[in-house]
Amino acid sequence: MADLLVTNFNRNFTGVSATAANVARQQASRYDMELVGRALPGCPDPISVVAAHAASRTHDTAKPFAIWHVRRNTEMRAAIWARDILRLPVRIVFTSAAQRRHSAFPRWLISRMDAVIATTDAAATYVPHVRAVVPHGVDTDLFTPAENRNSAWEALGYGGQKGIATIGRIRPEKGTDLFVDTMLHLLPDHPDTVALVIGRAAREHQGFLKELQARIAAANLSDRILFPGEIPATDLPSVMRALSLVVQLPRYEGYGMAPLEGLASGVPFIGSDTGYYRTFSAQGTVGKVVPLEAVEEATAVADHMLSSPEQLSETARKGRDLAVSAFSAGAEADGIDAIYQDLWASG
Repeated sequence: MADLLVTNFNRNFTGVSATAANVARQQASRYDMELVGRALPGCPDPISVVAAHAASRTHDTAKPFAIWHVRRNTEMRAAIWARDILRLPVRIVFTSAAQRRHSAFPRWLISRMDAVIATTDAAATYVPHVRAVVPHGVDTDLFTPAENRNSAWEALGYGGQKGIATIGRIRPEKGTDLFVDTMLHLLPDHPDTVALVIGRAAREHQGFLKELQARIAAANLSDRILFPGEIPATDLPSVMRALSLVVQLPRYEGYGMAPLEGLASGVPFIGSDTGYYRTFSAQGTVGKVVPLEAVEEATAVADHMLSSPEQLSETARKGRDLAVSAFSAGAEADGIDAIYQDLWASG
């Protein structure tokens, strides 16, 4: 028996997984909920798709159907099968963050949704059936500021006295090379600082990774620009709160959770002008947005921020306040709940 079935079919922990987990932790106490597919940190143990079919057959008698909340193509397909082929009493809600036109098959899948939630106004222009715009939120109970940032960084064992990181898959679209270029310019003037490239490179991007590492070695910075790989989701909050800056310079981003997780952790960010970064920056008060591929500008901004510790500390405090007041996972769950209630009320 379930009123809400939240799907997570990707075995890798991606940005989509993180946003799903943030909300699912909130939803677990609000509904008779089941997680379907792969595990998510802090969420109920997942059930299989077959078990989800059985759970969908019975639900709260006050609700005419169960809701499947999906976020990926494979998940949309499974939900459509449950509703249209198996004729189960379900309705499907899809969250869309992409700020570009979907290809033909995903467009058809999205057209079959009962309701679509866009994460930004821009994303809403690319999909039909949008019921509301609900920005992703961060778990502000999980991502919290460090009591002592210096001690938190030292405990990680990466060396140096300060840390900067970029977080995400290692590939050109994510701007990993732009981050590396920025660090190659920045770090010689900040000998106490270490940079982390947190994420993994897929097989097709191994050559890209090796090229970056070769450029770093040629600059004699291999001990200060590190590639720790993909950090488990359960360990990421302790890393995030130890940083002094989050620097995200993607060429394209649908939304982008890393700056928001940084703000909740009391860590300012520098981001390229994509995703929802400009809104996160609160007109430059808690983060700085630079043009796409603007390595020199990103370097100058990072240099200024690291060289002004008192201002950096004040910016960090404001960032935490903004995350709690405007971008919490609880607020996102509230916005999503309004869509669920509307669907259930309309039958």
